Amino acid sequence: MRIRDAIAPHHIVVLIGLLVFPFVASPFLTFQVGAQSLALGLVALSLMFLSGYGGMVSLAQMTVAGVSGYTLAILGTSSTAISLGWPWPVAIVAALAMGTLVSVLIGWLSVRTEGIYTIMITLAMGVAFYYLCLQNYTVFNGFQGFQKVHPPMVLEIDWRSPVPFYFLVLAFAFMGYFAVKYIARAPFGVALQGIRDNARRMNALGFNVTAHRVAAYAVAGLIASVGGILLVWYNGLITPGSVGTSWLINVLVIAVLGGLRHPIGPFLGAIVFVLLQTFAVDVIDRERFNLVIGVAFLAIVLFSPDGLLGLWAHLKARLQGGRSVSTSLR
Repeated sequence: MRIRDAIAPHHIVVLIGLLVFPFVASPFLTFQVGAQSLALGLVALSLMFLSGYGGMVSLAQMTVAGVSGYTLAILGTSSTAISLGWPWPVAIVAALAMGTLVSVLIGWLSVRTEGIYTIMITLAMGVAFYYLCLQNYTVFNGFQGFQKVHPPMVLEIDWRSPVPFYFLVLAFAFMGYFAVKYIARAPFGVALQGIRDNARRMNALGFNVTAHRVAAYAVAGLIASVGGILLVWYNGLITPGSVGTSWLINVLVIAVLGGLRHPIGPFLGAIVFVLLQTFAVDVIDRERFNLVIGVAFLAIVLFSPDGLLGLWAHLKARLQGGRSVSTSLR
C-alpha cells in the first residue's frame, strides 16, 4: 500500500491540529494534557499491539516502562546520590535495552498460557517489581525513588519546557504509531494476527508460535520503554508509586477506552484519561476520581467493546444510512 493512498484528509487535519496545538494552548495544557497524553498513549500502544494483533493481554506494560525509567535514573543523573551519572546517550540506550529485555522475559514466561492465566502472570510480575522497588534501598532507593530526573540539554534547548517537550513526545508518538502500522502489514505482523486467530493452524503451517509471541513482546517492550523514559522526564522523578498496581490497571483502562483495534485508540484513551484526571477534581473530590474512570470504563465496555473508535464507527454508520462500519486491525 502506497503512503499517499493511506493518508486521508482527516489525517492531515489531525496532523495540523497537533502541530498547532502548543502555539494556541496554554503551557499548562501543552505540558500537563498534551505531553502527558502522548507519553501514556505510547505505553498503552504497547498493550494495544500485544492484545489487538497478538491476542495477548499483559498487565505488565507499565512495569516494563518502569524498568526503563528506573534504569535511566540509576545509570544517568538525578538528585539522588546513588545515581551513577553515566553519559545520557549510554544511559538511554541501556534503559531501552533493559526494558526490552525484561519484556522478552515476561513474554517468554507468559506466552505458553492463555486468558486469565496470562493476565495473572503478568500482574504478579508487576506487583513483584513494585515491592522490589519499594523495599530495596541499595539500587532503587526505596519509597523515595529518584528525584529531579530531567532530559539532557541538547542543541541548547531545555527539553523539559512545555513546547519543546511536547514536540519531543509527539515525535516519538508518531514513530510508535507508524511503526505499529508498518509491522501490522509486514509478514511478521500478518503471521502474528494469524496466530491470534488460530494458533494451532499457524503452527501446522510451520510457524513458530512461541517465537512470534515472544518477538511481539520485544516490540511492545521497546515501545513501552520509550514511553517510560518520557514519563520519567515528564514527572521529573520515578518512585514505586509510578509502577504501582493502580498504574498497571490504568494502562489497561486507557487502551480499552480508546479501542484495541487500531493504533490511534490508545492515544484517544489517554487524552480522555488525562482530561478526567486533570479536570474531574473541579467537579468531584479527588478521592472519587477512580469512580469516574470506573464508570467511563464500564460504559465503554457495555455499549462499545471497541472503545471510542467503536462509538465513532457506529455514529458514522448511522450518518451514512445504517451501513455497517467497523474499525480494522489491518
